[in-house]
Amino acid sequence: MAAKFDISFSKSAKISGGLTILLKASDADVAAGAEIADPAGVIARAAKIAKFSAKPVSTLDLVAPEGSPAERVIVVGLGKADELTAHDWLKAGGTAASKIKGALKATVFIDAPGVGVDARAGADFALGMLLRGYSFDTYKTKKTDDEDKASGRAKITIITADAAGARKAFADAETVADGVNLARDLVNEPPNILGPVEFAAKAKELEKLGVEVEILTEREMKRLGMGALLGVAQGSVRPPRLAIMQWKGGKPKERPVAFIGKGVVFDTGGISIKPAAGMEDMKGDMGGAAAVTGLMHVLAARKAAVNAVGIIGLVENMPDGNAQRPGDIVTSMSGQTIEVINTDAEGRLVLCDALWYCNDRFKPQFMVNLATLTGAVVVALGSVYAGLFSNDDALAGQLTEAGFSTSEKVWRMPLGKEYDKMIDSKFADMKNTGGRYAGSITAAHFLKRFVQDTRWAHLDIAGTAMGSPLDEINQSWGSGFGVRLLDRLVRDHYEA
Repeated sequence: MAAKFDISFSKSAKISGGLTILLKASDADVAAGAEIADPAGVIARAAKIAKFSAKPVSTLDLVAPEGSPAERVIVVGLGKADELTAHDWLKAGGTAASKIKGALKATVFIDAPGVGVDARAGADFALGMLLRGYSFDTYKTKKTDDEDKASGRAKITIITADAAGARKAFADAETVADGVNLARDLVNEPPNILGPVEFAAKAKELEKLGVEVEILTEREMKRLGMGALLGVAQGSVRPPRLAIMQWKGGKPKERPVAFIGKGVVFDTGGISIKPAAGMEDMKGDMGGAAAVTGLMHVLAARKAAVNAVGIIGLVENMPDGNAQRPGDIVTSMSGQTIEVINTDAEGRLVLCDALWYCNDRFKPQFMVNLATLTGAVVVALGSVYAGLFSNDDALAGQLTEAGFSTSEKVWRMPLGKEYDKMIDSKFADMKNTGGRYAGSITAAHFLKRFVQDTRWAHLDIAGTAMGSPLDEINQSWGSGFGVRLLDRLVRDHYEA
């Protein structure tokens, strides 16, 4: 669902009722510059009583302050002015958004005394508001009082000296919010609503933005020899799809950058069935495909000067009488054979054919795949970092840098011949799992066998795409992780 804010920018404003939000740095006088909303000096007294020191994302909330033209004044802390990052502005915006709730209008003064506020900071603040304002309540027929109050769109006016610059920068930032929230929507949708066919239709909608979209059915995939992907899908009555999205914003003959996503719309584990407890979360096993779709939305909406390909393999893993068995041997599009040891190690079977197809057809500059691939990476990194595996140091460094910039952080994990040997099979070229130990690493090595010499990175987002800790800019079960990370990668290194 779209965030419930209409945001505009202005150089000045006259306060007349409603909510006013002020920003303060911790190393500045809390009362400085507050006269417009606080002519009686109530903020300084309240801050002293509440021991408010403007630490990052702290707030001071005043209702009907004496002499104020505003009905309510909220002060949001920024922390030290010289330590502010782009992500800090996002968090400040998210914190402000969390306080608006049922307000119909709010005026936000972001030019805090002692703080250098440029157009980018204003846009980042507004982006934080949009990301925090997201909610997924499509299927609720009854709402709480707070939800009813928040059901309308609040009019937000952000006051800053460089309003024109912030307005221009926000037009770009808004496309990022739309892409992240699209990915969140896809992950949050119930599995009876969003199957492979329906997901492919969502990808097809990107044609409205100028993305070229092709959808391959099981017939085309069978002709291409995608036996690994099709083997996962054979237990479901819902047919698989492969969606190919192309954004051609770069030079005509320039090789594209490529992003590939695992799209298991629901994962029971197949014959190697998962425990019942928590299985409902497996509707989010398509978080990688959701991120790729959201990214392609952003690149097209902001008219990115790059050629980009997004490919998502869409299947459902079910345990019916026709389902794949442990012990089956399938032939991938590459011609390599795979012994299926565990049908719950299915995401890599989907990705291997998608990776090979992408590499064979598009000859990209690099491939980055995203997947909620292993529980092992959650054991290793929790929900703070995604696992990063790569055959290229430069690409790994760029992703790490983009991760710290966006706070969608990745941590590089090892690859090595010793781990690769763990997936050798007695009966086929490889097996689809190397056993309990080093599970995320052997999964990465499996994928590595399908990328040849192309620069490649694998992001295991099992701990970050769904059910990750809530924070100032995300209150959703589906986080949309990866959209901002990869958009930043493209912006910083691959646009003309």
